[in-house]
Amino acid sequence: MKRAPCGRKVAAAMHRVLAIGAVLLLAALVPASASAAHHHRHHHRVLLVGTFHHHRGHYRTIQAAVDHARPGDWILVAPGVYHERADHRKNRGPQDDDAPAGVVIAKAHLHLRGMNRNRVIVDGTLRHRGKACSSAAKRQDFGPKGKDGKPLGRNGIMVWKANGVSVENLTVCNFLGGAGSAGNEIWWNGGDGSGKIGLGSFRGAYLNATSTFFKDEDTAAEYGLFSSNSNGPGIWNHTYASNFNDSDYYIGACRQVCNQVMNDAHAQYSALGYSGTNSGGRLIVKNSEFDHNKDGFDTNSQNNDDSPSPQDGACPNGGTSPITHTQSCWVFMHNYVHDNNNPNVPGAGAAAAGPTGTGMSISGGRDDTVMDNRFENNGAWGIILVPYPDTETPPPGQNCQGGIAGADNLCLFDDWGNAIANNQFKNNGFFGNDTNGDFGEITTTTAPSNCFFGNVEEGGGQPTSSPPLLQTTKSTCGATVPPDPNPSMTNQVLCDSQFTGTPCPPGASYPQSTGIVMPPLPKHLKTMPNPCHGVPRNPWCARRSGRSR
Repeated sequence: MKRAPCGRKVAAAMHRVLAIGAVLLLAALVPASASAAHHHRHHHRVLLVGTFHHHRGHYRTIQAAVDHARPGDWILVAPGVYHERADHRKNRGPQDDDAPAGVVIAKAHLHLRGMNRNRVIVDGTLRHRGKACSSAAKRQDFGPKGKDGKPLGRNGIMVWKANGVSVENLTVCNFLGGAGSAGNEIWWNGGDGSGKIGLGSFRGAYLNATSTFFKDEDTAAEYGLFSSNSNGPGIWNHTYASNFNDSDYYIGACRQVCNQVMNDAHAQYSALGYSGTNSGGRLIVKNSEFDHNKDGFDTNSQNNDDSPSPQDGACPNGGTSPITHTQSCWVFMHNYVHDNNNPNVPGAGAAAAGPTGTGMSISGGRDDTVMDNRFENNGAWGIILVPYPDTETPPPGQNCQGGIAGADNLCLFDDWGNAIANNQFKNNGFFGNDTNGDFGEITTTTAPSNCFFGNVEEGGGQPTSSPPLLQTTKSTCGATVPPDPNPSMTNQVLCDSQFTGTPCPPGASYPQSTGIVMPPLPKHLKTMPNPCHGVPRNPWCARRSGRSR
């Protein structure tokens, strides 16, 4: 509830009377719509959770503040550990039965902000005394039980079909997977599995997402930051994620309408640093770092409930990108992708088949641009462009759009029209297997060519590639070229990923897991410089400090 301003001096009483008269006169002259807009803009409340600088807030839990908030309100959260349990109450609120969340937000333009990125912790473990984000099995909360009696797992903070919601300056940990759609630490959910766009604008900034617990693939935390079924505009800014059995970051189910920017992200210690299924159009990943994952970055096409397929980075409505000056609006630029050689990470499903030692995989993706990045110390390949053979049973209404249908639910998505331009490579391919190197491609259909130009090996010279001399033979984008299944590379990728259990070629060797390792969060990740910025005046923020960034 918004508190009244501090008392004013009696000497100012006459000035108030004159001011009231002036306001009444002005109101008679201002159109009703403008007056209403002014009223709406200046009557958003600030709800306070916890105690900050010895001032106790209104609420003990984040969900209690969300429940009492109105659209457009602010919720500030004091440093502390919050074991949120909206999913355990009898009425879970506006969330799918099989996607329970500790905090669920379904009110538009709500602003949730912690007062310190590293010390405001939304902890998925059971309430206990001791250190937050415990790795002890007895401390874990596996979620409410579904109709079959199995624990559903838990999501952390879920934004459910609510436009304009921001989540900023806090840490979320140990929300685990289960029998339901769970294991996502922070999820902007526009209707997972619906095949429809149900969410517009959103924002996440100064966020940490991790898990410290691993028992098995079924209960491991799945994703750090997750957005689905949204046409934006959305932004993730200044974030960190680690230790997930699928990916640190996920953007999906928004083919050609994603309209999202991911800036200054750091992805570590997961099966995939990033995963993006059927996500294209205006999507920009920049100024970010992907390291110590099994596979650093993967975008792909799939015939699944993240429909519609395929993944296509072409600009909507035949437009031109102001960045690439081509018809490709999906751009990966100014990123550092290095040392993705880690088999000792959690992994489940298709993500577990990410080839160890790969900086970036474009799997059945089209019309994407990879420009001005550094790829270093990835033992298998810096970048691979390969088909994606999806074999899962598709949901109703999905029939291999954009792919080639085969027997037993096979849907083959080929890769084409991608541009690999002006990147720098160093010490990739040191595993030393046949075809390992800076980049390589496999194509199975006659299609617009992938192209390679301006790429350099540090110190000069041409990058290594499979087939050899790719940068010489395929420097022109979009030309129709015949298939090149590149059997040597196909065998090596299948060997590394074990996607179909294919035997490895004689002499092939890739790192194998010796045990899952879950490193702790780095200390002192950069917190928001001024968490009161843009917030209406309240007891924790004595003054308004400008508009929100």
